[in-house]
Parts: sequence; structure tokens; C-alpha cells
Amino acid sequence: MNRNVLSYLEQSTEKFPNKCAVADADNSFTYQQLLEKSSSIGTALSGLINVGEAVGIYMEKNAETVAAFLGTAYAGGFYSVLNNELPKNRLLQIVSVLKPKVIVTSRNLLEAAKDIFSSETIVTVEELAAVKSDFKCLENIRRRVIDTDPLYVNFTSGSTGTPKGIVVCHRSVIDFIENFTRIFNITDEDIIANQAPFDFDVSVKDIYSSLKLGATLVVVPRYMFSAPTELIDFLCSRKVTTMIWAVSALCLISTFHALDYKTPETVNKILFSGEVMPLKALKNFQTHLPKAVYVNLYGPTEITCNCTYHILDNNRDYSGGIPIGKAFPNEDVFLLNEENQRITEKEQVGEICVRGSALALGYYCAPQQNEKAFVQNPLNTRYPETIYKTGDLGRYNENGELVFSGRKDFQIKYMGHRIELEEIEREMSSVCGVEQCCCIFDEKKSRLKGFYVGSIEKDSLHSAMSDKLPAFMIPGIIRKLDQMPLTKNGKIDRKCLAELKGGRKK
Repeated sequence: MNRNVLSYLEQSTEKFPNKCAVADADNSFTYQQLLEKSSSIGTALSGLINVGEAVGIYMEKNAETVAAFLGTAYAGGFYSVLNNELPKNRLLQIVSVLKPKVIVTSRNLLEAAKDIFSSETIVTVEELAAVKSDFKCLENIRRRVIDTDPLYVNFTSGSTGTPKGIVVCHRSVIDFIENFTRIFNITDEDIIANQAPFDFDVSVKDIYSSLKLGATLVVVPRYMFSAPTELIDFLCSRKVTTMIWAVSALCLISTFHALDYKTPETVNKILFSGEVMPLKALKNFQTHLPKAVYVNLYGPTEITCNCTYHILDNNRDYSGGIPIGKAFPNEDVFLLNEENQRITEKEQVGEICVRGSALALGYYCAPQQNEKAFVQNPLNTRYPETIYKTGDLGRYNENGELVFSGRKDFQIKYMGHRIELEEIEREMSSVCGVEQCCCIFDEKKSRLKGFYVGSIEKDSLHSAMSDKLPAFMIPGIIRKLDQMPLTKNGKIDRKCLAELKGGRKK
């Protein structure tokens, strides 16, 4: 039984030593090369950190960064990505919470790292990788590390304004990846195209699925997500088979009709998550890649990647929305009402809660936040059992499948009515000529605002929505955009939308 993700690397190296393990636009490593580089980095880091200590990774997203992750694990530490595209103040906020023992950077980012992290110990990945591997030292470290030791900390925005670090251990990643790769038939023949930033947990599925099976991970250059034809050319030239992407990244391809330019025929699996998939975008992919398997994934970072999935049926009508489906094995996903009672009835909305080995260890140095989200299971009064309360709302449809019903904080009260913003978005996205949309609520002015990308004009969109929704659910301001602003994780940037001025007033 694997208790450490490094077993994935070592077992695949034994099977496929000369096979490409990870590649980016400029560089690539075979499994043997990745193992050697990772063990060298681990040996060097073992002289700088103790078991269970944090390492900050301030590097560009490339093949060498994966070696830095694995090297940190070899040293018995855990890594946290300091995204080099984040502003300095945000990075300093993260470091103030993380307090890493050392920050690993690359030679070309060294000066920038010194400027930002002036009071931290900084080393380059090149100097670490030049150290000769000491396998006896690494074996001694491995004997001390257990499966509940942290593997990584991913930072997300916090409600207090301070970044919130989510701590995930080896056991949680292994528990998830074992089921994930089996259910979706990921094999050593797959070539997985990584879209997500490395500080976003979608990338965890890319990295560790590849390592477990001996597949090839291809890191897509970031700039290509602003150049759809180059992106498609890249997917075609690398013969990509698997795309585990954020919905917004897939929407970029469909919005710009990039599949009409060229279709990456080798793609046979498209798994998406992060937001509700617009049906137009889905149909665009299904038209060009009708034999591919399409999967809707759901789950916050706190439960290690995903906790539910739905494999789409090409013959099914999803006009009422795509369900998030059923729980992964060894995860119990259930609904609680406001009285903390379990909901079993269909169409009754409750908060989505999760228990199981895939739960994160909790938030880093944030006991008060842990007390609110990682709580004792209210259905179990007999012994300690932690569940995670997601803050997401869900319901069971007529087939008994779980359906995402919005965020607790996306449920608003407007003009005396309780409204789910996702319901407005679903109707808006169904209008012909709307490629992508988002609805927000301006609490200060008590006003609904709708934003969209598409060919339809604002007046026509308003008229079409009037045919589907009551007046109180139609945004008072509708604004057409050339493209949706996105967060670094590829989700629609609602905060940015809230700051935009102008639009159509009713």
C-alpha cells in the first residue's frame, strides 16, 4: 500500500525509466531524470529543513517545478506555491502565514525573489539539483514520514482579507488519485495537458495521476490561454488525450470557435470543474469530439480536488442543468438543513457536507476558521468525527443525483424574494447569442447586475430573459463584454465585475 506520493514516482520510474514524465514548451524529463533531479533536490533540502516544515516554491509553471515539489517531499517537508504572477503584497501576506523555512526559486527569478522576500532564506533549484543524491539520508527521512504528514498547502482568498492556507496530506491525495484514475480509465498511454496553475488544486489531478500511471504530463504555457489557435496547435502537436480543465478555460476555446480552426482528435477525456458548464460550450466540444468522455467534477480544495462526479450521457437532455452526480468511493457527501439534520428528500436544498480520508487536515495557522468549517459531524454524537461544511448548496434531483444549487453567499434576498444567482445565470446562458455569463448582486445599491460575452445585443437579451424569468430576477444592469475577467485559477473574477461601471439600466 502506498503511503507516500513518492511511491508513484519510484514505481513508474521502475516501469518506464526512459519515458517522458513531464514536459513544458522548452524542456522535458524522463521518469529516470525526474527521479534523479527530485532526489538531488531532496538531499540538498534535507540540510535546510526538518521533517514537517514548509518550503515556498517561487518558480514559473514548468517541468522543473514538478521536480521541486517532489524534492520537497523527499526532504520530508511540504510545499506551497508562491505564484510569481501574484502582486508583491499578496505574496508577502502568504509568506507571513506560511513562514517557510526556505524559498526555492529559479536562477532567472532570483533577483525578483530577493526583492520580494528580503528576509527569507532563498535558494535556486539549479544549485539544489547539482547536489549528489544521498539515498541513505532520504531513506531515513522516509521512515519518519507518515501518510498524514502534509504534502502541500494551497492558499486561497480568505473572508478576513488574509490568504487562507489549506493543508493536504499524502493520504488524502493517494486516497483520491487511486479512485480518480481508475474510474476515468487514465492509463500509462495518456498524455495529460495541464491547464491549471500549480497553486490551484486542479493541477494536483494532473501531476499525481501522471506519476501514478506512468503517463506523460504536458504543461501548457500560460500565454496560450490568450492565443486560442496556438493553444489548439499545441494540443494537437503534443497528441494530448486528457484535459482536466477549469470550465472557463474550456469556454475560451468554444467562445473563440477554436475547434473550427482545428480539432485535437487525440483527446478522448474532458473533465471539467470550478463552475457550471454552459451547455453551448459543452455542445461545441461534443460536436467536434463526439467520442470523448465528458465528466462534470465537483469539490472544493478542502476535500482534496473533488468529492463528486457525473459522467455525461450524450443522449441525455441537460437543459435543466448538469448534476454534480455521486460521491467518489470512500467519501460520504450529504446534505444538512439549517437544523443540522440530514436531507434525503428530493428537491430539498441543503448545505453540501463531506466526510472521509480525502478531507484536508484543515487551515494553516487558522484555528478559528477551522472551528467553523471542519466540525464535528452533527449526525454522530458517539465519537469524534470531522466533516467539512462546504458552504455550497445542493439538492437531489428526480434521479437521486446531487445537483449544485449555488453558494450560501450567492443566495440573496432581493425585493422580498430569495434568489439563487445561478438560476439567473442558467437562464441567461440558454439565450441564443450568449456564450458566457455571470450575475452578481450589488448589496450597497441593492441591484442585480448581469455580464455576458456573445453576439446578442443587450435589449434583445433583456427581452429574452423577460420571457423566462419574473421581473425581480432580471438584472437591472446588463453589460456586454469582449471577454470575462478571470482569476488566476481560471474562474470568473466576480470582484472585478463588481468594480466595472456602466451597463444597461432598466
